[in-house]
Amino acid sequence: MKETTIHSALDARHVHALNFTNVEHYPDLARIGMDGFDKIVEAGFGMDSIQGGVTQGSISVQLQFLQQFLPGFVSVMTAARKIDEIVGINTAGSWEDEEIVQGIIENTGTAVPYGDQTNVPLASWNENWVPRTVVRFELGMRVDVLEAKRSARIMVDTAGRKRESAGLVLEQQRNAVGFYGYNSGNNLTYGFLNDPNLPAYKNVAATGTGSSTLWTTKNFQQITQDLITAFAQLQLQSQDTINPEVTATTLALATADYQYLSVTTDFGLSVREWLRQTYPKCRVVSAPQLNAANGGSNVFYLFADSVTDLSSDDGKTFAQLVPAKFQVLGVQQMTKGYEEDYSNATAGTLCKRPFAVVRYSGI
Repeated sequence: MKETTIHSALDARHVHALNFTNVEHYPDLARIGMDGFDKIVEAGFGMDSIQGGVTQGSISVQLQFLQQFLPGFVSVMTAARKIDEIVGINTAGSWEDEEIVQGIIENTGTAVPYGDQTNVPLASWNENWVPRTVVRFELGMRVDVLEAKRSARIMVDTAGRKRESAGLVLEQQRNAVGFYGYNSGNNLTYGFLNDPNLPAYKNVAATGTGSSTLWTTKNFQQITQDLITAFAQLQLQSQDTINPEVTATTLALATADYQYLSVTTDFGLSVREWLRQTYPKCRVVSAPQLNAANGGSNVFYLFADSVTDLSSDDGKTFAQLVPAKFQVLGVQQMTKGYEEDYSNATAGTLCKRPFAVVRYSGI
């Protein structure tokens, strides 16, 4: 019997995976038992059924490895807070105060014809006090250990964000009280839109299309006439104490009507440019709170920023009274985190000189 020729042999310690490399001499593979490939190609593969895999079928690369995150976050928008821009802010009093009080003084006396034997007529004065109640608001935040570590994974400083949220919400609340006041039952906290000292609204002329009062239906001449009427009324009711051509004034306008100051003449002159030329000391500020402010109608205010008279105060027409804009009440360290509380205090907006304000509705 012919012995089988052994072309190669490897012990168990030296066996390794077959290294698939280019073989220049294809017939030499037969010497180590690898031949007949040409017959397989000609006849096709004939094998047992392929053994199924153990794991579930999936894509080769998971989605999270194919995602690219843009830098930063887009914040959710909130309405502009305009009370400070319209009337300013007066930091007066302390957080713990109950009321902010404005004194009003009136000089009294009547001059009479002189007579040697007559009594001397005496001059005097009379005072009143106008109180406004301070309201305090608070908002806090708590940060836990696990929350802080996990939010850091998505590049969010949870403590900083919560402090920012607290400050923003307290500012929004102060802005709302500045416009609308705050009613808790027996307090006297009013706003720019409802202070009891304010004069009544007047309606603008119904000169628009179809006898409408809306600025959306009016042309350049009709809108400017509404403004001229307001400036004339301001000068008239102040008995010439306020001259709009000399005194700095503010036109606070509903946001919905602000762009109608861009209405032009046939020659390209806009209402805004006319206002700038005719009343150069008048500034224009819009506010969303003036939309539908009077029974669903848009409004505008025209007022003197300040009045020069015998008063010993700052002469301002409006005062937003804010004892504390933002302050930390306390910080508490806890086992699994910490808690902070913040507060502000406001007495709303006080109209100190009603004669220096006119209000018009229906625009």
